[in-house]
Amino acid sequence: MILLWLTTVFPPASTPSCLQSGDDDCKTPPTSTHLAVLYTSFALMSIGAGGIRSSSLAFGADQLNLSPGSKDPNGNIGSGLEQFIRWYYASIVGAAIVAVTCVAYIQENAGWIIGFGVPVVLMFLSAFCFFLASPFYVKVKVECSLLTRFAQVIATAYRNRNIDTSYMEASGTFYCSKEMKIQEPSPKLRFLNKACFIPKEPPYQLLVSEDMHGPDPWRLCPMDQVEELKSLITILPIWSTGIIMGVVYSQNSLTVLQAASMDRHLGPSFEIPAGSFTFFTVLAILLLVSLYQTVILPLASWIMGRPVHLSPKIRMGIGLMLSAVALSMLALTECARREQAAASGPPMSAMWMIPYYVIIGLGEGLNAIAQNEFYYSRLPKSMSSVASNLVGLGGSLASVFSSFTVSAVDFWTSRGGKESWVSSNINNGHYDYYYWVIVALSLANFGYFLACCRAYEPHNDGKGDVLEKGEARAWMSAMNSCFNLPQPLGADVFLRLPCLTGT
Repeated sequence: MILLWLTTVFPPASTPSCLQSGDDDCKTPPTSTHLAVLYTSFALMSIGAGGIRSSSLAFGADQLNLSPGSKDPNGNIGSGLEQFIRWYYASIVGAAIVAVTCVAYIQENAGWIIGFGVPVVLMFLSAFCFFLASPFYVKVKVECSLLTRFAQVIATAYRNRNIDTSYMEASGTFYCSKEMKIQEPSPKLRFLNKACFIPKEPPYQLLVSEDMHGPDPWRLCPMDQVEELKSLITILPIWSTGIIMGVVYSQNSLTVLQAASMDRHLGPSFEIPAGSFTFFTVLAILLLVSLYQTVILPLASWIMGRPVHLSPKIRMGIGLMLSAVALSMLALTECARREQAAASGPPMSAMWMIPYYVIIGLGEGLNAIAQNEFYYSRLPKSMSSVASNLVGLGGSLASVFSSFTVSAVDFWTSRGGKESWVSSNINNGHYDYYYWVIVALSLANFGYFLACCRAYEPHNDGKGDVLEKGEARAWMSAMNSCFNLPQPLGADVFLRLPCLTGT
């Protein structure tokens, strides 16, 4: 951040302003030195942000001694960890609100020197406070890299690939660490169990000789190491459903063009910048996080007449559906805006886009927080850093997939000399058609999410059910009234949904 700030105050690192160069069209190109300093600052900020965001959530959970696998008597994730994740996300959203309002206002009115100087001061204060409290932190001892441990399991299982599974279960034992309470590995992904299998016949018994080094980890792995890899593999299908959610959330460039072509005035003199409508998204997330535990759940419990707790999978599913609903509203708004522009009428008010920003914020808040809770509850404590990074990894892949989707739609719709749906001229393009394509992907993704939930937990003993018959009837009544269904849905329809049972 300091290097980026220097591009505004240090002459060799800053591009001459249009006024200084006498170029009214601002066509003076930057030099190689200017670009090198700028790109280096971006690279350093990316590396720093990656280190902070990938570790802060897991590090904070370590300070509160919150175990990722801890659950309450109903099988739900512990309330302490749930509240910590929620308020951690609220702090990020609060910082985003300050960035898009206060810092943006300072940069717009006070210039880039002060505008970049303020984040420099804030980063310095945060780093100073972090190191000041360093003696009081709980510091977990670093063990072997998880990637190395995963590679050891895969390599050992492949080395033992010729061992018959039935023979393994009948005539052998499994290598357990002292911390393991179970004596046999889980039956899922049984091929990986060969990595911790110890045949009774020599010379395999020498693998567990009592020497100072222990067994070779590339020839024999402890059972908990195998279960770590299994737990990660089993949640990957559900994790992949968040990628399409991220695609919906990544349509900022198109929505900015859409808002810029509409009337953004609030009153006679104030005009909302086209890029500042994301304020309503982050505000919706902040309100959801702040009121979920104190207002929303107590109100739902009062309506139901019993304590209500939405499991992470339920909130993930609601978030996926809200994203599809939000983008449907955006497509309808764009269709109306385009028709009004074609009729040469006055610009449509951009306030019609606010419902989209609010609903997508609610969906993002429900889905992202629930994903973090789900991964923390399903992965062992040794993989807490992996659990805290899966959402960020999904968002990164969503950005790549979103760019690919835009390029593919542009290629296929512009063939034969036709105007592309995502043309830079918003009135000639069909952004509404493109939005409907993403809506279709979102609905297909929701069906895939239901299938993943059933595959992840194919059997349910009923102890962990979140929706009982009374709650299912409430959902049934709401669906029938909202959609005016000719044949009312029965409560058993909701009780059979895999994502609405269990945790």
